[in-house]
Amino acid sequence: MAATLRHPPELLLKAQGIAVAFFDVDGVLTDGGLYFSESGESLKRFNTLDGLGLKLLQSAGITPAIISGRDSQALRARLQALGVVHLHCGVADKRAAAEETLGALGLSWSVAAVIGDDWPDLPLMHRCAFAAAPPGAHDEVLARADYVCKRRAGDGAAREFCDLLLVASGHYARLLDEASA
Repeated sequence: MAATLRHPPELLLKAQGIAVAFFDVDGVLTDGGLYFSESGESLKRFNTLDGLGLKLLQSAGITPAIISGRDSQALRARLQALGVVHLHCGVADKRAAAEETLGALGLSWSVAAVIGDDWPDLPLMHRCAFAAAPPGAHDEVLARADYVCKRRAGDGAAREFCDLLLVASGHYARLLDEASA
């Protein structure tokens, strides 16, 4: 099956060589809304497109890492189901969390990508080799993004980011063929 995704060559060159991808949660993997049950439990809505994107990255040898300023049981359960190992929840300093992950993987910022939506993500965006944002991100984040997704947060933006990294890595067509067999 022939792939239909097309990206400008300069964008793909910038995204080549990525070995780890950092994801924010609220405003990237979710729509950014905060939902609470009557008992005060935090509820989150995740998109299955995004979930498969995280799994495809793993299949291509790109490590997904989640760094969130908030923590919830729903988030932990979803990421465990997806096999995401590198998870930092409830952190104020996302840079320190990212550096911990990079150290554990023996990697540097030069092979890291990030998708974020607000100011706490800026320290990663400044350091990563490739930065993306959903279209509803804060203006300062949008100004620093190498790529602004077409899909909204919580509605496939993270998958779009994953797909771009997969195309740039040369694994997208193979994975598509495997899925189509």
